Amino acid sequence: MKQFNILIEKFFDGYVAYPLGIKSGVVGEGETYEEALADVKSAIRCYIEVFGKETIENESPAIKTFLLEAELAI
Repeated sequence: MKQFNILIEKFFDGYVAYPLGIKSGVVGEGETYEEALADVKSAIRCYIEVFGKETIENESPAIKTFLLEAELAI
């Protein structure tokens, strides 16, 4: 079992999910947060099955990822 940090973005027409720590572009999408998460998990499994476990980094590049909004006077 390996744990991945996954970034999920919400757009007007749905959600897109990106895993961190994979050397290539693996993306999941869905109309809901849950669908995007399930889709990216499936994509990760498929990617590893096709390209092998050595294509993922041994350690995730980040322990946690944070998203925030910051105001700047410009």
